[in-house]
Amino acid sequence: MVKEKKVRRKRIKFSVSANSESKVYVAGDFNNWDPSNKELKDANGDGSFEGSILLEPGKYEYKFVVDKTWTIDPQCDEWKTNGYGSINSLINI
Repeated sequence: MVKEKKVRRKRIKFSVSANSESKVYVAGDFNNWDPSNKELKDANGDGSFEGSILLEPGKYEYKFVVDKTWTIDPQCDEWKTNGYGSINSLINI
């Protein structure tokens, strides 16, 4: 009998600054690039939006969607060009 190795997912925190009245989401290959799947919250009303996602080890591409505008993560220092003539932020877990 072969035991399956259980993959440990890690809670990854995403954060970005935006106008406190904004609607902010994170979209990436971890949620099929759905621009309204994972909303980030501004708990203190100071324009600092945060949220977390459980992800398995691997490399993921993502972008923030701020008021329906797709943007890279300004705090991320690793990017990859995409098929739309722009770049995506990368995270390696």
